[in-house]
Amino acid sequence: MIDNTSETVAAPTCLTWELTHACDLSCIHCSSSSRGRDPRELSTGECKALIDEFERMRICRVDIGGGEPTARPDFWELVDYTTAKHIGVKFSTNGIRITPHAARRIAGNGSIDVQICLDGATEAVNDAVRGTGAYRAAVRAMELLASSGVYGFELSVAVSRHNVGHLDALSAIADMFGARLRLNPLRPSGRGTDTWDELHPTADQRRMLDDWLREHDVDGLTGDSFFQLSGYGESLPGSSVHGAGPVMCLIDPVGDVYGLADHDRYRVGNIRAAGGFEPIWHNSELFTELRRPQSSGTYAEHIGGHGDSAPAGIDRLAAKPSEDYSHRHRPVVEHPAVRRSA
Repeated sequence: MIDNTSETVAAPTCLTWELTHACDLSCIHCSSSSRGRDPRELSTGECKALIDEFERMRICRVDIGGGEPTARPDFWELVDYTTAKHIGVKFSTNGIRITPHAARRIAGNGSIDVQICLDGATEAVNDAVRGTGAYRAAVRAMELLASSGVYGFELSVAVSRHNVGHLDALSAIADMFGARLRLNPLRPSGRGTDTWDELHPTADQRRMLDDWLREHDVDGLTGDSFFQLSGYGESLPGSSVHGAGPVMCLIDPVGDVYGLADHDRYRVGNIRAAGGFEPIWHNSELFTELRRPQSSGTYAEHIGGHGDSAPAGIDRLAAKPSEDYSHRHRPVVEHPAVRRSA
């Protein structure tokens, strides 16, 4: 189906919705520079209207991220509203707000999947990136999910030069809680732009990662197309994203819609405009270009890259200064479970 994608794709099959830029943490690799809540965020009513559009378009699943999506006071209200429309929800979280009640709520709704973020198999490595207390919060969340009967959730890891040697240990942690390990690439965007040289795996480490993936079940282990081109300069088995560009998009907390990446050059509209999301999906020039038969290569050209350099098409995307309200001069009340590293 993806190989034959035409200009008439009815709806995205990979829809990421960054629900908020609010976050308890200030991870040094955060691609959206999340920290504080943007006052222009979509309201609860606007979010529900967008979910109504998803239903009309017959979108099957929404991947919710942030920021920390559970930091929105209406998070569970929006999740319930979405799943009541027979739309699956998968959300990514640092685990701080996974309480016993939240874990039971997830266990009781078969339309909810969850990713717990952990970037090191040890507290020292993880918390150097994510903040003091983040490791314990993530482990506690996994304990609660497992004890509530939630199995098959994902342990999400952003692979860096400091944790690429932890893959066996991270896999063992996932197994301990009945979770699936999911490896994601660092992105040279947001605060990840400033820490790219410090964190991205070296060429030798990329080859180490590729060797590890080839020895394991690579299908489903890798998060997205940044792993398409391996450290050896060829695609890994099962990691091709042929056609992914035409069927994916991202919506940010203020309703801006993007193809490929959250950056001005890929912004195609805002859902607050007349007609909402659907006409943007059907009529934008970028999506039209990506749906043409030759666009399978176009997607790789936009986001490909491997080895020591940043992905060629992304050119170390900086967080948008004019729109990034998330970490500029905004005091944030931190959750007591986590405090920032000095």
